[in-house]
Amino acid sequence: MTDMPDTTLTHHGAHDEPSAGQYDDASGYYTLGEPIEDTKAPDGPIADRWQTRKFEARLVNPANRRKLDVIIVGTGLAGGAAAATLGEAGYNVKSFCYQDSPRRAHSIAAQGGINAAKNYKEDGDSVHRLFYDTVKGGDYRSRESNVYRLAEVSTNIIDQCVAQGVPFAREYGGLLDNRSFGGVQVSRTFYARGQTGQQLLIGAYQAMERQVKLGTVTAYTRHEMLELVIVDDGNGPRARGIIARNMVTGEIETHLADVVVLASGGYGNVFYLSTNAMGSNVTAAWRAHRKGAYMANPCYTQIHPTCIPVSGEHQSKLTLMSESLRNDGRIWVPKNKEDCTKDPREIPEEDRDYYLERIYPSFGNLVPRDIASRAAKYVCDEGRGVGPMVGDFRRGVYLDFAEAIERLGEDAIREKYDNLFDMYERITGENPYQVPMRIYPAVHYVMGGLWVDYDLQSTIPGLFVTGEANFSDHGANRLGASALMQGLADGYFVLPHTIRDYLADGPFEKIDETHPAVVEAKQLVEDRVEKLLSIQGTRSVDSYHRELGNIMWEYCGMERSAEGLRKAIDMIRELRADFWTNVKVLGSSTSLNQSLEKAGRVADFLELGELMCIDALNRRESCGGHFRAESQTEDGEALRHDDEFAYVAAWEWAGEYGTPDTLPILHKEELTYTAIEMKQRSYK
Repeated sequence: MTDMPDTTLTHHGAHDEPSAGQYDDASGYYTLGEPIEDTKAPDGPIADRWQTRKFEARLVNPANRRKLDVIIVGTGLAGGAAAATLGEAGYNVKSFCYQDSPRRAHSIAAQGGINAAKNYKEDGDSVHRLFYDTVKGGDYRSRESNVYRLAEVSTNIIDQCVAQGVPFAREYGGLLDNRSFGGVQVSRTFYARGQTGQQLLIGAYQAMERQVKLGTVTAYTRHEMLELVIVDDGNGPRARGIIARNMVTGEIETHLADVVVLASGGYGNVFYLSTNAMGSNVTAAWRAHRKGAYMANPCYTQIHPTCIPVSGEHQSKLTLMSESLRNDGRIWVPKNKEDCTKDPREIPEEDRDYYLERIYPSFGNLVPRDIASRAAKYVCDEGRGVGPMVGDFRRGVYLDFAEAIERLGEDAIREKYDNLFDMYERITGENPYQVPMRIYPAVHYVMGGLWVDYDLQSTIPGLFVTGEANFSDHGANRLGASALMQGLADGYFVLPHTIRDYLADGPFEKIDETHPAVVEAKQLVEDRVEKLLSIQGTRSVDSYHRELGNIMWEYCGMERSAEGLRKAIDMIRELRADFWTNVKVLGSSTSLNQSLEKAGRVADFLELGELMCIDALNRRESCGGHFRAESQTEDGEALRHDDEFAYVAAWEWAGEYGTPDTLPILHKEELTYTAIEMKQRSYK
């Protein structure tokens, strides 16, 4: 047995650096634009704002709804719920997804649960506490009006889903059960074992399919949006449709409407290795960004602390192990480096470091994700990681259920987590009922996304953005079980109220495929496809994607520095230039071609990656999932600089990257808090 390490955390870092305001790390990489403001959120007490906005939003009478067309891109919880609700209201909805069924949307992969301020446990929960926990968990970098609305409508979501037949877990007496998630001290998470996302998506899917049957929703599967159509009808430019590729036939199709909704998910696959579905991409959002939609806080990415560790260079995907496992599992590593190769069952209790319980006694293993992830990184950097060597490190820590099994019995643990334990055993060959799980952080979610106002409308009139595709609710770090909450809140209870205020001015001027703006958008897609197929270089698309992911993980991952980010920008620019001269895309454009699909997505990731690094370089502070080595406390915690960086960074596309005349333009939205006080987070 040895003494504990002297420091709270061992890490790269705390050195005497200039303060955040002394210079701009990103000078020369961007242009500063005019400030931006959300003008849609009402004034007054925060608890009254959503009711006020719903009343002030103009109505569309039922007869006129039948004349209005809505395009929704994405069929996950946000997109599926929106399609079902707007179809039920009487609008003509076109729903698009690249999967072969709406049920394959990535929402299906969510495991642990969905938050709602029901206070069924009588443990002090409330709408205001959920609001406070979410703002604090996001490190005070979210917009308070949006977050309060999310907490307010959360209670409606559970009632809606129960009415749909979602099989939430129940207590012995039949009441809905709850469990805890990270960053909170109450139990507010509703769950369906380890497959909550799947059950919620089936609920949204069946509601949407009912509207398909009734004729108000038309579903286009195996269609990928490749361009946004913007038309100026004399009253300014508006989003009026999309250009999509039929992924089976290769046909480039035009689809027009009065309004476009993006519910296309997040861009975590820019890192190549992530828990996202292999097809998840940024293309729909990035095409909109290039047409004028601002991209907000792109550097805010979430590294999930409980994922199955990387096992070698052969992998193309990582697997999530639900945060709910931290309710009963205890996280530890050996105190002694020499013990890292031992069977964990042979390491005595006194030689184990339950480091989260030691450092954060108030929250223990249920600290927020960003904190748990960095702590795991630090102990592995010290050389106390477990599992096989991958490169120069053992990248893994133990998640141990021995104490919970002894306390509750194996049957009780099996009832809660059986599908998660089975999945772990199938992937690793290890039985977690007998041997501790090995976990390590991995990219899971993005808090950044297209900028939207209180109505969820982007900077392009007529383009609304919901769910993970927008930036609005989670600040710099999302609390566990809040992604499902936001997706269903936006789709069922927010967008249907706010989009009608915009559609009250419709129907808009009818346009067809011969309109010059439509012809131009379609030509852009055709030219891009032809360009990708014509290069005929020597490198595969996947090789570029993997190299980009390595750059992003190394320099824009869990810890970032000015030096590393500048290096990453140079490397990404070189890689992008090589991509457009040396990529080899097999096949043709007139049939199913997954190589072509990947090429278009990776091309967009190569542009997004540079903007993420510029955004991270500009934000010389640590907040939530964005951790700058130059900005930390003496014990290695994130150190914000509210006087300099209490703003949303909304980036405008200025032209192709790489020249001084087309630097991205930064617009700042100042964040102000009237209902809570900004303070440095503490979970100790």
